[in-house]
Amino acid sequence: MPPYGPHIGELNDVYMDFGLGSPQVFSWQVILGGPLSGALMIAFLCPAFIGCIGLIFGYDVAYTWEFVVDFFIVIYPYGNLGAFFSLTIGLAVWHHNHKKRATLIPTRFNRQRREVCFMPEGATEPVFVPWESLSAWIIEAQGATQYGIHRQYGMGIGYHHGETLTSLEFQCAGLPLAISHWEAIRGYMEFEVNDLKSIQDLQDLQGPDDPPHEGLHTFRNARARMHQQICDGSRSRTSGFFWYLYHVMTLWTIPNRLVEWEVRRLEEIGKQALPDAMREWSEPLPQEQWAKPSEELLRLSEQVRQLQKRQPRRPITEIFAEVQRSPSNGKRRA
Repeated sequence: MPPYGPHIGELNDVYMDFGLGSPQVFSWQVILGGPLSGALMIAFLCPAFIGCIGLIFGYDVAYTWEFVVDFFIVIYPYGNLGAFFSLTIGLAVWHHNHKKRATLIPTRFNRQRREVCFMPEGATEPVFVPWESLSAWIIEAQGATQYGIHRQYGMGIGYHHGETLTSLEFQCAGLPLAISHWEAIRGYMEFEVNDLKSIQDLQDLQGPDDPPHEGLHTFRNARARMHQQICDGSRSRTSGFFWYLYHVMTLWTIPNRLVEWEVRRLEEIGKQALPDAMREWSEPLPQEQWAKPSEELLRLSEQVRQLQKRQPRRPITEIFAEVQRSPSNGKRRA
């Protein structure tokens, strides 16, 4: 599966943070644009709809217009009240998540040391785990309700500390997506993934010199591409009109500016929250001191590649299972 990492935050040549991800423009568009759109729909669309119904049933135009105006005067305060409560709830949810993000320390993968740093809940010091001792798994569950069969998927990573398993699990929309999350982690640690753009920017809205997170640059790039598509004929002017309407209803570039502010704030808070041991561990090493993959990992990986070449359409999970069960590998931990 292609690598995809929505939960990945900072990524550089030394380490990668997994567990938080970057703030998204869409969340601010929902928080700000949702209440505004709802208020406008209640205040204008509802009276207009009722007026059309009145004309269809044969009421006089003057009488219908008078009724629509009266209805608007009565209903628009309710639209404003609903928008106020929706905005308050949205901001409260954002504030709760923002405080949570500011206090959480993500799991950090250091590919120069080939180690993983966990900060278990309630712990005062981080735990450093060798990369090749990490456990990873895919969760697939289903249950029956009165509405039908519901399936849930997720990805988990963790390590055994004595008899205790310390783990992190993330819900995913599907089984292939869960595998893609793991591929982003594995690809980074094996020097196959080197930037966030390749695993997060699926819409290709970030230029070569743009920051790795969303912001004003993604808005400008999206608008420029939309105009280019209209000139090329691959997009209609009607589609362009609705693009502008959507962004006007979501307060134009305000969500993008808020994302940039939130990213800067989280970076400042995150650096202060890191333990000293984790900061020192995250410092770059001279290349001659970089840890090397074990011979066992290299041999097993080569077996997987050769088997995948011979059977390219076979699911990768079955290939891993066959290599794991092969007699030459003896008894190994799954």
